[in-house]
Amino acid sequence: MLSRKTGMTVSDWAIYSAVAIVSLIGVLPFVYVLSISFTDPDAYMPFKFYFFPEQWSLKSYRYILSTNSFMNSLMSTAFITVAGTAINLAVTLPFAYGLTKRHVPGYRLIHTMVIITLFFSAGMIPTYLVVRNLGLLNSQWALILSAMTSAWDVVIISTFYQSIPPTLEEAARIDGCNDLGVFLKVALPLSMPVIATFTLFFAVRHWNTYFNALIYISDTKKWTLQLLVKQLVIDADASGVGQSSGNDAAPPQETLRMASVVLSMLPIMCVYPFLQKHFAKGVMIGSVKG
Repeated sequence: MLSRKTGMTVSDWAIYSAVAIVSLIGVLPFVYVLSISFTDPDAYMPFKFYFFPEQWSLKSYRYILSTNSFMNSLMSTAFITVAGTAINLAVTLPFAYGLTKRHVPGYRLIHTMVIITLFFSAGMIPTYLVVRNLGLLNSQWALILSAMTSAWDVVIISTFYQSIPPTLEEAARIDGCNDLGVFLKVALPLSMPVIATFTLFFAVRHWNTYFNALIYISDTKKWTLQLLVKQLVIDADASGVGQSSGNDAAPPQETLRMASVVLSMLPIMCVYPFLQKHFAKGVMIGSVKG
């Protein structure tokens, strides 16, 4: 049955209604988290759902940002994210470019080793033993160096490099460029969509690192932000956030948890708009071309 005003059938209305309901179910938890985080601790009522705070306040945010534990975790996570992303790009991009050169001696062996690691990995215990023997336990470098690159990243980026016309590289060689010059002056400038996309991927991966941090870091002063949020939200232990540097009384645990969740998401959400221009093109890297 067709609606005269909108031109939509009953099935269209049913589909849109179902999508709206599912979207609402996905959005409501975020609304709840934001509402509780901005609620005045003095007006907070436990076990009550808030669409909007009854009294707006930034007391929970001020309290968290004034504690040493949260700031240490924030700085630790920021360092891991920035340094880890830079190292990921510095290792993965040249590796992927080199993997496209079939004339390189040992190409078949290297390519086979990369493909094998897509299906098999050493596992958690051998990786832990390597990290321990290198003396990286309780160090932020354990999280950075253990995730410098992955076979999936290398294969996807190498697919992009294979699409670069060989004539561009030949022209660069005629101008006197060697292999490194071709990579730096031809391949790398054409890789802006790849760099933007994988910068976002790497940054989100390092920012959200949790399991490796749980294994390799036991010193609470070097905890990542995700470990601290886990203690607040899952373990329901607000003592880990520490005491405020001021004389402010601690807000209710629930408002502290929600404020910490918002603060842990905010930096990555702020980075995304700056990379969005290249992201739409970059996500199609490695897709089947017809």
